[in-house]
Amino acid sequence: MPKQKTHKGTKKRFRLSAKGKAKHRHSGTSHLATRMSTKRKRNLRGTTVTTDTNSKIIAEALAGNSY
Repeated sequence: MPKQKTHKGTKKRFRLSAKGKAKHRHSGTSHLATRMSTKRKRNLRGTTVTTDTNSKIIAEALAGNSY
């Protein structure tokens, strides 16, 4: 049986927590932030967790390679 390859795009964007949940950065934080309100920028800081369904799919795509 061939091994499953890690999906490199997923590896760059997600990280699994100890309990298997997928953490990721909020979208819309790269540039063009001057037009956003201060409240919006503040709420986009940090990371967030995906749903359980997406976490399973992401874990399969990572194939055990999460930092």
